[in-house]
Amino acid sequence: MNAVLDRPPAPVPTAEPAIAVAGLQKAFAKTEVLRGVDLTVQPGEIFALLGANGAGKTTLIRILSTLMRADAGSASVAGHDVASQPGAVRESISLTGQFAAVDEKLTGRENLALVARLRHRPTPNAIADEMLSRFDLVDAGSRAAATYSGGMRRRLDIAMSLIGSPAVIFLDEPTTGLDPEARQEVWATVKHLARGGTTVLLTTQYLEEAEQLADRIAILHRGRILVTGTLAELTALLPAATVEYVEKRPSLEEVFFALTGEEGAGETDAGPASTDKETGR
Repeated sequence: MNAVLDRPPAPVPTAEPAIAVAGLQKAFAKTEVLRGVDLTVQPGEIFALLGANGAGKTTLIRILSTLMRADAGSASVAGHDVASQPGAVRESISLTGQFAAVDEKLTGRENLALVARLRHRPTPNAIADEMLSRFDLVDAGSRAAATYSGGMRRRLDIAMSLIGSPAVIFLDEPTTGLDPEARQEVWATVKHLARGGTTVLLTTQYLEEAEQLADRIAILHRGRILVTGTLAELTALLPAATVEYVEKRPSLEEVFFALTGEEGAGETDAGPASTDKETGR
């Protein structure tokens, strides 16, 4: 698919950013992983941190989510300093790692209700039913999570992360290891979050993922932010290519969706949709 998926307009900058990072540094032994990172993310924005493996993406997410302390610099999330107010930061965020953190022996509904109880919510079963409906997992709610497809499992994982309505959600390479259909399901879910006003900071090494989802993109390379901007701003950094009229063969992705008839699945305004509610495939 070549066209950028529909997404809400980029948020207007406010006086209080959702995430503010200045001069952040982190080293392990003699290896510098972050070398003075600066970035700002606005409330309700989808901000993509793009970089190759080893660029420092996960280290930055771990610092922002209070799982690791920086060596130097400052960072705040939802107005709270990550170093001096870690408890307040943790109450304001949710973190979804590279692999879905669901209990495969429990059903989807049981997974959601468990997280609601851990967050001391008063009506865990009602919350579980609400999240199943919101993420189009009602028909799969009574099945063990082990029977879910990759995309369904990731959607359940994100639904669990949103219990308690965190202001900021961190998605660390959310589509790693997923097939094209499952990736599109997750993309639709992320867009759905932005429509609800959630601030999303996602890390990815997939160029297309950043193009499809992000209001703004920062390129992280060897521990430094090289550039930050919208897709249009970044593409304007290079001269326009010379147009040549040649026969264009379809991409493998275009062939895949043409044959399966699944293009556009999960992209309705009502929220993400499963590709197959009964089988999970």
